[in-house]
Amino acid sequence: MGSDFKSIPIIDVSPLLAKCSDPLLAEDQGVSEVVEQLDRACKEAGFFYVKCHGIPDSLVKEVRELTHQFFDLPYEEKLKIKMTPARGYRGYQRIGENVTKGKPDMHEAIDCYKELNPGSYGALGKPLEGANKWPDKPANFDSVMEEYISLLTDLARNIMRGIALALGESPYEFEGEKSGDPFWVMRLIGYPGASDANGSGMPENDIGCGAHTDYGLLTLVNQDDNIPALQVRNMSGEWIWAFPIPGTFVCNIGDMLKIWSNGLYQPTLHRVINSSSMYRASVAFFYEPNFDAVIEPLEGCKQKTGGIAKYEKAVYGEHLVRKVTTNFVM
Repeated sequence: MGSDFKSIPIIDVSPLLAKCSDPLLAEDQGVSEVVEQLDRACKEAGFFYVKCHGIPDSLVKEVRELTHQFFDLPYEEKLKIKMTPARGYRGYQRIGENVTKGKPDMHEAIDCYKELNPGSYGALGKPLEGANKWPDKPANFDSVMEEYISLLTDLARNIMRGIALALGESPYEFEGEKSGDPFWVMRLIGYPGASDANGSGMPENDIGCGAHTDYGLLTLVNQDDNIPALQVRNMSGEWIWAFPIPGTFVCNIGDMLKIWSNGLYQPTLHRVINSSSMYRASVAFFYEPNFDAVIEPLEGCKQKTGGIAKYEKAVYGEHLVRKVTTNFVM
């Protein structure tokens, strides 16, 4: 629903994580407090930080360091894993190739997706079939990223159990046919330091990523310390900084949760502007529904919002493919 929030809440999710496998999860007082905080954050900001999340800080930092090391490589080396439609839109894209609302974004990136075997989802999945294109350098890039993806998948699943409870549903509502076999997307993004060409330090064409909402369920962002760049828009149109806070992930909800919640939870516009002179790395992990999940308002959420569905049903894979195939200039 949104509000004129001035800051982004910080949520200690350790009580939720400690009880996530407990059949009596919903009855635990510590869990209930986390659930209330998640509910308030999703309604008021659509964004929140999570701390005490259990992912080793050494791994979180190593992922960023490897991302920096890759983007520091010569352009010719990075092009060895160049993104193409034939590779299932996986791989490296140069600065300006990603487009948001018709404007090129001032970042470079590696795009990774859960691997799809040929024919696994028929025509629906064909554009994204393929394996991820991990670089040869740095040498341990693939093993570190695969460990990170596995741990963040588990963390996101557990946070979604809290969000399910916040909506008044079973903690396992977003599992099974909805997100029991979750698709995932990961973008390793590099934002060059701000240009001083026009003297402003923040020229319009230096927007790292234009204003947008995310496509799926839940995003977890691992961003460089000491380089503020992520901004979130409140209901008054004011841009609020999502400052880096060591030991946390910045989380936000996406388009599919808007539909499932029948608008109780709304994804929030956000953008990236690196006004620092330093190169900034950010790793965004997107936890998604099953690729072929049919998304439509939950009955309980409809009852809370007037008894009618406010959104038409969508198939997640169709929504994602439509976005992916129009997001790049190649």
